[in-house]
Amino acid sequence: MPQLLNLSRAARLVGVTRVALQKKIKEGLLPSFDGMVAAEDLLRVYPDVQFEDNTAYERVAQIKDRAFGKRVFERALPDKEVLAARLTGLARELSLAQSSLKRYRAAVDGVEARLKSWDRAGGELQAAASSLRMWMQRELAAGDSGSGIPYLTMQDNFLRIMAAHVKLQPSGHEFFVEGADTLLEAALRAGLALNYGCSNGNCGQCKAKVVSGEVLKVRPHDYVLSESEKAAGQVLMCSNTAVTDVVIEAGEAETAAEIPFQHVTAHVKSIDPLGDAMLLLHLQTPRNNRLRFLAGQNVVLQLGHSISAEFPVASCPCDDRNLQFHIHNTPGNHFADYVATRLKKGEAVTVEGPTGGFVLREDSTRPLIFIAFGAGFAPVKSLMEHAMALDSAESVQLYWIASHEDDLYFSNWTRAWADALDNFVFTPLVAGSDLETAAGRQKVLIDGLLQRIVEDHPRLSDFEVYVAGSEPLLNVAKKWLLAQGLPDAQLVAGMVR
Repeated sequence: MPQLLNLSRAARLVGVTRVALQKKIKEGLLPSFDGMVAAEDLLRVYPDVQFEDNTAYERVAQIKDRAFGKRVFERALPDKEVLAARLTGLARELSLAQSSLKRYRAAVDGVEARLKSWDRAGGELQAAASSLRMWMQRELAAGDSGSGIPYLTMQDNFLRIMAAHVKLQPSGHEFFVEGADTLLEAALRAGLALNYGCSNGNCGQCKAKVVSGEVLKVRPHDYVLSESEKAAGQVLMCSNTAVTDVVIEAGEAETAAEIPFQHVTAHVKSIDPLGDAMLLLHLQTPRNNRLRFLAGQNVVLQLGHSISAEFPVASCPCDDRNLQFHIHNTPGNHFADYVATRLKKGEAVTVEGPTGGFVLREDSTRPLIFIAFGAGFAPVKSLMEHAMALDSAESVQLYWIASHEDDLYFSNWTRAWADALDNFVFTPLVAGSDLETAAGRQKVLIDGLLQRIVEDHPRLSDFEVYVAGSEPLLNVAKKWLLAQGLPDAQLVAGMVR
């Protein structure tokens, strides 16, 4: 029987994305069986993979770590009870496999003895017995060589010790639980919009049903589950982790309307300049009162009692405690002036929201094009990080359109992604004059810059396109894209004030 692997685990073993494997399956290059692939077929399609050094996966993991603010200690070994349970499970499987192997070996030895007894039979029977014995010896020798599949099996077993695979119902979404993460933390890190509230075991909003597999309570919670809920397999995702591969039933937000409006008091973690006219404001929420939002959405920030402004969140919901905002520091902007000159580290900032529908269409399988005008890069950055966490896009291309070169205030980040990821392309487009004030020339300038997109991708109808910027620039871009054959249903626009 061939060794079958689910796509998520197979992708990790060979150091590619899940989407890359799905593409191979779609092209007929990799057979699949009920969403699984055989180890033999995997090695045939990726014959040169080096399991000791999965550099492709490592690069993606490093980019994710930087993007989501993951700290080193959060990548530690699993909880000791979880580790012991996983090792016990593998030891049990090994014992069963060894028992089965002994039975099969005894059966093979028995067949060998019977065939040997026919050596004196003469004629065709002796020749057939001799041929069959030689074939059996060759097959057994090939199986003992230790090449290919046995090493893949060893790597798969190691991955099972370090990370448990989780499949959600009814959505079919998948993710891995690594280190000391709970089910909820791992799901959020994977970009999934699970239902939750306090994330601290008090509210019960993250209840989920364990359909199969084993989970373990690793954190205390005050919320009391009824006996009937326990009997039905209900657990709190914020307090439990996966011991084995599991299937769980859990609620997920499918639209922006399903995300509740919240009031959260966060505190300033840092304020850093991004070029000459942009500030990076980094807020951190309390552990028991995080902001639940979808990538691309806006919130209102209030400083003190009288100064407030609306901004898109520039970070991914994968790390919901750490919120980043790009503040345009221009003369006359009272909010930006307060942030630059008066706001201090540790100070409280009220966060209200989220609002807005500039969010990913997660059900789409098309490659993604993002177009950001100036500060429209902030929500686009959040969307791109979210798309990476979901690992669902075949490719991602960013066109960042700026009036001047200096307006590409976060270009080091985008170039780092382009260098590290095979499926991400960054193209800066610079107008050379102020797009916001180019009255009468906006359309000509923008049309000329957007022409590069059609040169790169003549069939825009093959893509899902997200564009963000000020209202005038957004209107020009939308008309141009639709005129180039992009279906209206595949265009998502977000206005940035």
